[in-house]
Amino acid sequence: KSGNLHQATPTGQGERITILDSLRGFAILGILLVNITIFAIPLNDPFVRGDQGINFYTWYTVGLVIDGTQRALFSMLFGAGIILFVRSAEKKTPGLKAADYFFRRQLWLIVFSLIDVFILLWYGDILLDYALFGMLLFTFRNLPSKGLFIAAGICLILMTARENRDFYKSKSVISRGEAVAAIDTSNTKLIPKQKEQLSAMKDFKLRSTPEKRKERMERNLRMTANSDFEDLYELRTGRYVDERVRWLFFEPWDVLLFMFLGMAFFKTGLLTGEAPVKIYWAMFLGGLGLGLLLNYLRLSDYVRYQNNLYEYTKHVSFQYYQLSRALRSIGVFGAIMLLHKSGLFNWLFSLLRPVGQMAFTNYLMQSIICGLFFYSIGFGMYGRLERTEIYYVVAAVWVIQIIFSHIWMRYYRFGPFEWAWRSLTYWKIQPMKKRNTER
Repeated sequence: KSGNLHQATPTGQGERITILDSLRGFAILGILLVNITIFAIPLNDPFVRGDQGINFYTWYTVGLVIDGTQRALFSMLFGAGIILFVRSAEKKTPGLKAADYFFRRQLWLIVFSLIDVFILLWYGDILLDYALFGMLLFTFRNLPSKGLFIAAGICLILMTARENRDFYKSKSVISRGEAVAAIDTSNTKLIPKQKEQLSAMKDFKLRSTPEKRKERMERNLRMTANSDFEDLYELRTGRYVDERVRWLFFEPWDVLLFMFLGMAFFKTGLLTGEAPVKIYWAMFLGGLGLGLLLNYLRLSDYVRYQNNLYEYTKHVSFQYYQLSRALRSIGVFGAIMLLHKSGLFNWLFSLLRPVGQMAFTNYLMQSIICGLFFYSIGFGMYGRLERTEIYYVVAAVWVIQIIFSHIWMRYYRFGPFEWAWRSLTYWKIQPMKKRNTER
């Protein structure tokens, strides 16, 4: 009896906080608005691609408003999910058993991440971040909301510092190289260090030219559009290893910031809609107003210098993408919660709730569907659509996922990947079908 009494079980349908499911639905569908460019476009550079008219304004609008916000919302919800999972497990199991289940859950998430990257070939995967940093945030689960807000603020400061550290490192390459270039070599012989500085500057300048950027775009298109699985595997997983490993070790503050915020928002009731409407108005107007202004200024510089990284780095003084993203994400969250509090959009939240209940499945399904549609091992549509046309694909994926989620959740308690994840976490096959009384 004691063994059965202390056997933890997953969160039941009656224990779910429905607004969190709806928010996950918003996030999981919204994240594809940005991820689709990685699936579909060889180089997300409108100046090299020659995007004009509606194609250019589509790039600009997504970059101005959406970029980074849905991933931030997804991270917030994962942070809140840590508290929910551990609280539920601690109620049902004594001692360290709850921690055992949590860390097993995170370790299995690493496995699913590897599947997403090395089988589904999605090098934009974020599951590894959540798996690793989630184990770190377990330590902070009982921290008061004030402490969590402070931790989020520290992460924002560190991320902005890191962003500008890298930026000024690149600026120093330019300034040192140009200083060497100004030396009259007919009278002064360059020492080896000066030659290295001059070479680094010239390489940076050459890589930033439209011609070299176009070469990279054409190479990426050629290698992705005409490759078998083996070559595609080497290309996309190699890029993941090169970029993500560096990100995990040197720029973790991006994900930690929003996971801390999600935990704080959950503890204060902001995430569950319990805060006064005026708070959400302040988040919406303040966050989106300041965030859009900063991002407008940032994008104006990119447009002014035609996305030439050398010229941009040389003339721009400060980087504030992370600050802009944090503010915009808070603003977008405030806007969604205002829709919820108004009561006029209950239909929309009900529509997206099953999508959020199956967020893990739908995240992996996006890798499967988009991979089959764009990669050469599927329909091979990579690089063949205009920028606006790729959002027709987004709309189609949304329709598929909404319909599939509603049908599936009518008959089953969990999405298929959620079921597998939970069964592995508790090391016991979970009941899948709903009883008639649960429908």
